[in-house]
Amino acid sequence: MTGLLVTGIGVVAPTGVGVEAHWSSLVRGEPAIRPIEGFDTDQYGVTLAGQIRDFDPKAFVAPQLMVQTDRWTWTSLAAATLAAQDAGYEAPEDAYATSVFLAAGSGGNEFSQHEIQGLWAKGPKSVGAYQSIAWFYAASTGQLSIRDGYKGPSGVVVSEGAGGLDSIGWARRVARRGTPAVLVGGTEAGVTPYALLCQATSGRLSTATRPEDAYKPFDHRANGHVIGEGGAILLLEEPGAARARGARQVWGEVAGYGATHDAHHHEDPAPDATQYARAIRLSLADAGVTPDEVDLVLADGAGVPELDALELEALQRVFGGRATPVPVTAPSSWTGRLMAGGSALNVATALLAIRDGIVPGTAHLDDPVDAPGVDLVQQNRVQDVGTVVVLARGFGGFNSSLVLRRHQEEQAA
Repeated sequence: MTGLLVTGIGVVAPTGVGVEAHWSSLVRGEPAIRPIEGFDTDQYGVTLAGQIRDFDPKAFVAPQLMVQTDRWTWTSLAAATLAAQDAGYEAPEDAYATSVFLAAGSGGNEFSQHEIQGLWAKGPKSVGAYQSIAWFYAASTGQLSIRDGYKGPSGVVVSEGAGGLDSIGWARRVARRGTPAVLVGGTEAGVTPYALLCQATSGRLSTATRPEDAYKPFDHRANGHVIGEGGAILLLEEPGAARARGARQVWGEVAGYGATHDAHHHEDPAPDATQYARAIRLSLADAGVTPDEVDLVLADGAGVPELDALELEALQRVFGGRATPVPVTAPSSWTGRLMAGGSALNVATALLAIRDGIVPGTAHLDDPVDAPGVDLVQQNRVQDVGTVVVLARGFGGFNSSLVLRRHQEEQAA
């Protein structure tokens, strides 16, 4: 059975604005992790992040809407515009034929910090009415739905880094109930003082001051990860609806999805990878794909030694019986971890790898850890990519796995 088709991709990320800018940056191996700009980080012990450059929100967001919303919503509105343009998608006359189901892990940080500072410095009357909506997790979903007139069943998924994949899981449910098009994915904008402090308390952020030392998934010198902002939004369509409107391209097919929860601790990781491996197996079974048929895995790539070891354990449990080791890469190492936006961006990256037959290497993977049965990709590699597994984990025990595959035109007949 043919799954939902990806017909449009919009990217606003540290690697660039637009899907081709992002892909070109990855293929050229240009690290987007740099010293944090915009505020003094001396007191945080964290100095690096993946920040979006050359992003003009005024090109995508009306002035009256900009004052009501946070930067993370601006990036979502921009990415959604780019996805619709990429797909050649115009809202149908039936306003209920399009849904918006985005992910969020942090909310409107910059807007909220400004308003709270005003509250403490000047009192309650300094807080604007838009504070009540600009910070809210569902703000980007709601503002996008209102702006573009999408009235199909919509919502927001809050499962931290796993959210980008989980939004696609929810989109499949929405489509099965009769909505033919769904915008999914998400963006984040957590490179602000208060948001950085909240993330630093996890103990998982790297304190390195050089980008090449800071975020090194699966490396012996891994010492934590780097945060980032932005992400991706994708347009998913039911195959019949895509054909009926004459969709000009299909990036790939959503073939399978699986999600589990460790149910162990609200902060500490589970002692083993049982539930993580189970999520991968569920997605493969849902897609009708065997481990031997997988050409590439895009890993979560936490960059924390303990979490990296658990991810490799999950991969070895699922793919360890293959005749050849499964290729595994962690493209977030180039951008920083973008929370919900990161897993959505990895879906876009996986689809680009399928299109061009190029696997981007993991940044700064100089001394890989021992990983039997796993082929850790250090440098760009040219190979046929037809089936990809994208993995994501969210802080608190969320595990998600998505199977994407090349769309065959004859399947649509």
